[in-house]
Amino acid sequence: MKRCVLLLLVAVSAQAATRVVTVAGLGGEPDYVQRFAAWAQDIAKVTKSQTLVGPDATRERLRVTLGKVAETAVPQDDFVLILIGHGTFDGVDYKFNLPGPDITAAELAQLLSRIKAGRQLVVNTTSASGAFLAALQAENRVLISATKSGTERNATVFARYWLAALQDSAADTDKNETITAREAFQYAEQKTKGFYETQKRLATEHPQLWEGRPGLAGRFMVLRFGSVDAAWNNPARRALIEKKEDLEQKIDKLKYEKAAMPATEYKKQLTALLLELAKLQAELDK
Repeated sequence: MKRCVLLLLVAVSAQAATRVVTVAGLGGEPDYVQRFAAWAQDIAKVTKSQTLVGPDATRERLRVTLGKVAETAVPQDDFVLILIGHGTFDGVDYKFNLPGPDITAAELAQLLSRIKAGRQLVVNTTSASGAFLAALQAENRVLISATKSGTERNATVFARYWLAALQDSAADTDKNETITAREAFQYAEQKTKGFYETQKRLATEHPQLWEGRPGLAGRFMVLRFGSVDAAWNNPARRALIEKKEDLEQKIDKLKYEKAAMPATEYKKQLTALLLELAKLQAELDK
């Protein structure tokens, strides 16, 4: 069953916010122009993102938009950038095709580096998007591309299934009423693979996921729905959810550092964190 889920974009006072920008670039042919714009607009309906489409999706408008995000974002925030359209790679530079001058991966990296959001997710659904991965890598960032390299140059369908992941509760594999970047990626990856198998066509895109820290993609909440969404809009319960997410991050970090510490110390710290997590969950379940 599909759900229309609203992603919280604006928070009050000191609460964290998730800021989303979606861009539909050049289509070239009328079919692609319509397709890219429709995907971007449908994603905007689900995420309430700021959207640049058609003649508004220029390099300068994108630079201004990201600049405004940089002026207001704080370390507690999350930031999501979604790119839809065509990309090119000349063996050196990846470019996202826009009306007028294209924007390069290096330019995007520079713009994103100014945004102080503590966690960033960039979903590049374009052809040749695998070539942008190296330029945008950062510790606080999750990167998703539709292709594995710059040599996969055919038009992609990954954006269609990324949108589907945001609409379909089946993407929530652990049934906790949230969809993470990893869950959305896995859903879209499988649907993309199934598309080529059903069409009996050789796959010309192989989606990739890169994360700056182990487990970051699994902690990056893309959507919250149901009781979690309701709790997120309650300040007191939201504080508990944020504390729970912080504890889960500490547990992931501890597991990553396990090999470098004595077993007894690892067990002691893990037990303390799990007990605290259980108490928080009990509060949320009330």
